[in-house]
Amino acid sequence: MSGRVVIEGGYVATVDAAGTEYAHGHVVFDGPRIIAVGAGPAPRAIVADAERIDAGGCLVTPGLVNTHHHLYQWLTRGLAQDDILFDWLVALYPLWARIDAELVGRGAAAGLATLALSGCTTVADHHYVFPAGSGDHVGALVTAAQQVGVRLHATRGSMDLGASDGGLPPDFAVEKTDAALEASAQAVARYHDPSPGAMVQLAIAPCSPFSVTTELLRESAALARSLGVRLHTHGSETVEEAAFCAERFGMGPTDYLESVGWLGDDVWTAHGVHLDAHDIARYASSGTGVAHCPSSNARLAAGIAPVRQLLRAGVPVGLGVDGSASNESGRLGPEIRQAVLMARLRDGADALGSRAALRIATMGGATVLGRAAELGSLEPGKLADVALWRIDGVAHLGLPDPVAALGLADTPPVERLFVGGRAVVADGRLLTADEDALARDAAAASRELAERA
Repeated sequence: MSGRVVIEGGYVATVDAAGTEYAHGHVVFDGPRIIAVGAGPAPRAIVADAERIDAGGCLVTPGLVNTHHHLYQWLTRGLAQDDILFDWLVALYPLWARIDAELVGRGAAAGLATLALSGCTTVADHHYVFPAGSGDHVGALVTAAQQVGVRLHATRGSMDLGASDGGLPPDFAVEKTDAALEASAQAVARYHDPSPGAMVQLAIAPCSPFSVTTELLRESAALARSLGVRLHTHGSETVEEAAFCAERFGMGPTDYLESVGWLGDDVWTAHGVHLDAHDIARYASSGTGVAHCPSSNARLAAGIAPVRQLLRAGVPVGLGVDGSASNESGRLGPEIRQAVLMARLRDGADALGSRAALRIATMGGATVLGRAAELGSLEPGKLADVALWRIDGVAHLGLPDPVAALGLADTPPVERLFVGGRAVVADGRLLTADEDALARDAAAASRELAERA
């Protein structure tokens, strides 16, 4: 268990309900939870025998929450560079169908290290490719997260609608419906931790309307609710997806998801690029969340999500990197700026500000994942997931608004990162693992996967 830590002298953006900020503030945590936040130095009564961290020259924020990723895709970065989503998937399915748990773990470790070095403390990973006999992929993800030291919301995904039945994935990349449901239940039983402060939680996550059957969607929703876990899938990402749903189901993606029990405050979908006023109203009234992935949406030319309209309607919105094969950066910090710029490109200069984007990346993500009571803001009683961003270097010194360093400027380096009070990054380097060794191992794993194809 970590001891008491006092962070003082930095610009503290708490991201609490009032948006409280302190130009020179303090954050104190004892073990895994925050015990004090405020202006000026920490009270003497609570700093005795504590580790003192001078945060001068730093912006202090909650750790960032990544609401959508595909960590296994670290092994297939830089491929199909000029394709839209459907063509990109078709190009990569043959590679992904040859992964195994060992390769997944090696790629995930490098991906998680990169996320931590970009200020991310919680990662929701959507894993949906499970070749027969390829081992415990979810377990490999859990082990990698434990190695790096970040929180993991793993999802047991699935695909059961192969090309011969009208789906997009090749038949060799899909599972049988009953097998996918059984494996999902087993993953939840083995790895989901519902207790306060959990480092690992599970959700059930059939991949998308064009890669799973209606039966799998409907039964997955019933299974997840019987087990008390959340639901995740892709939704309204591309115009091609909308056309698929119209042709196959006679309705758009949102109405289709609703028809099979897939709208609710225990559900979040990835992307939400092509949501109209009707869709947004259904998301808002049901409490369904959205993982906004601006860089990936741009990389695949999917479009720009209506973030301003979603927020105004009261839809929970979090930020996501998406897979590293459609966002080769693999970092969450830069997505704050991307969210600001994309929203303004779509809806004007006042569409999204730096603080609103930071809120999406923290409290928004915590809400989407059902962890708003524990994560997403710097407040006493919450988990000590804290990021310190160095803003006194040549790229940021002189900015009159420290929060603009995240929302408008180049992403500042992470000086320190704490997850549940445990130091994961210090002086811009990963403390929990050898990041250079992780990089070399992931590169070797990528070559091994390519050779299998």
